[in-house]
Amino acid sequence: MRRAGGFTLIELMIVVAIMGALAALAVYSYDGYIKRGQRASAQQVMSNIASRQQQYLLDARQFTATIGAGGLGFSADGYTCAATCTSNRYTIAVTVDNTATPPTFAITGTPAGSQVGDGTLNLNSLGQKTRMVSGVDKGW
Repeated sequence: MRRAGGFTLIELMIVVAIMGALAALAVYSYDGYIKRGQRASAQQVMSNIASRQQQYLLDARQFTATIGAGGLGFSADGYTCAATCTSNRYTIAVTVDNTATPPTFAITGTPAGSQVGDGTLNLNSLGQKTRMVSGVDKGW
């Protein structure tokens, strides 16, 4: 008598378990990739705002805390800009000190939504860049 060929239930369950573990790793890796991409987008917006602040300083001899209309006139895809720039991932705000010599500014990108936990982005008028996660600089 010949035995019928095929897979046993145990063999199929092992294959399903291995595929589930691989899928879990893929989702975790993909989530990290998305967070890094959103962070890079916010960093680009912050760098553009810093560049516009330097241009504004040349024209007005001071910095402005207003990012959108009435200030820098800045706008970016995916962001709504007025006094701050907001998206579903980051809120970007500018603080200025025009009484200092020379005047200074600081740009802060506060994470929101699924980006929370990725760290607060900081960029100042000296070009110093940080990403603070629980009080520790994790690098821009």
